[in-house]
Amino acid sequence: MSLPINIADLLNGSTVEWERIEFKQGWNPEDVLHTICAFANDFNNWGGGYIVIGIEEKNGRPVLPPKGLKIEQIDSLQKKLLELSHKIIPNYFPIVVPVFFRKKQILIIWTPGGDTRPYKAPVSLGKKPQFAYYIRRYSSTVKASISEEKQLLELTAKVPFDDRINHHADIDDLQLQLIKSFLKETGSELYNNTDPYSFSDLCLQMQIVRGPAEYLKPVNVGLLMFNDKPEQFFKGAKIEIIEYYDEVGDNFTEKEFTGPIHTQLRTALQYIKNTVLKEVVNKVTGYAEAVRFFNYPYEAIEESLANAVYHRSYEHMSSIEVNMRPDCIEILSFPGPVPPVDNELLKKPRVVARVYRNRRIGGFLKELHMTEGRSTGIPKIRNAMKKNGNPNPVFETDTDRTYFLTILPIHPHFIEAQVRDQVRDQVNDQVNDQVNDQVNDQVNDQVNDQVNDQVND
Repeated sequence: MSLPINIADLLNGSTVEWERIEFKQGWNPEDVLHTICAFANDFNNWGGGYIVIGIEEKNGRPVLPPKGLKIEQIDSLQKKLLELSHKIIPNYFPIVVPVFFRKKQILIIWTPGGDTRPYKAPVSLGKKPQFAYYIRRYSSTVKASISEEKQLLELTAKVPFDDRINHHADIDDLQLQLIKSFLKETGSELYNNTDPYSFSDLCLQMQIVRGPAEYLKPVNVGLLMFNDKPEQFFKGAKIEIIEYYDEVGDNFTEKEFTGPIHTQLRTALQYIKNTVLKEVVNKVTGYAEAVRFFNYPYEAIEESLANAVYHRSYEHMSSIEVNMRPDCIEILSFPGPVPPVDNELLKKPRVVARVYRNRRIGGFLKELHMTEGRSTGIPKIRNAMKKNGNPNPVFETDTDRTYFLTILPIHPHFIEAQVRDQVRDQVNDQVNDQVNDQVNDQVNDQVNDQVNDQVND
């Protein structure tokens, strides 16, 4: 069995946040049990996490090369993990994968967020154990406080939309070629090991289908990522780019991007890069290097649109709108941010919000290196705009958080250029009008003179 993620990237923390990975040099059943319970509760909708046994941890990071496990331990530990899973209430069974990494045997326990949370586990493995709810707090597994227990209970049966079973679709709606393309791009070992799997087993391994064998159905994230027409299941699953050529909005063109959500994100960004972005190169006296800047920094557009794809709700019928106006780019998605994020928090230098609407979409986009998901989006956009010389971006929602709007103002140089062009056009129009009037007067005078001469003759 293989994981749908590159093992080296996982252990280097390049695709999964360190808070979602726990390293253990040896076997400690109580610690492992509590951490499985915490990841299954997925208190912040991070998408669960990974427990790596056989690698020492120091300051939250792996100590490599790994210490490893003995070959004879692997089978024994898998049996013990099955016993531990039965001790969680309700029962929760993670995915256990033995991995040979850097000539050492390790065990990876993949623990996706559970469907029937909240889960509780024995505080100890004694004969009459007490039970407690466990959650992840940053990179640690802790008992939930009273208020956190209340929040967990409120999450009962509340599986994020992207991780829910879609009863209106079938497993055949998932396309093998799109799945294999994803696995190849992410460097997953599963790509080279697809032959032993049936299609349903492959989808189960990737956690993009769920249900009993007789009623196996795709989950929403599978349809969004691995169907070439996800808009047939989710009407708003597309990106619309509207380019306005005047301030009134009467003159505009529209372009629509559909397909798997990561594909439409890429093609929309490529379209913007090819047709909208403009560069200016200014030579400065006394300096060898010229000053270069764009009307908009690509990094800010990329991050803004990726955030919209990641954080929007696919239950909503409206698409993502990218409005290209003469003086700014507006990126609008629905609904707004998840509480506690509001307009006041959006004005702060760093917006810390670790509760995500789409835990699975975020995981897939991070594996593709299309988003980071570490609350770095807004600071990254601000830094890109500042570095390019643009005014500060604006992030906005309303009181009820019904929408999220990102406004990227154009570089001042291009505003000045637009004003110069408008003045030049006005002057040209006035000159042309005057010249045309003079020409018309001269022609009329000549015609009148010739007519008069003929009449007199």
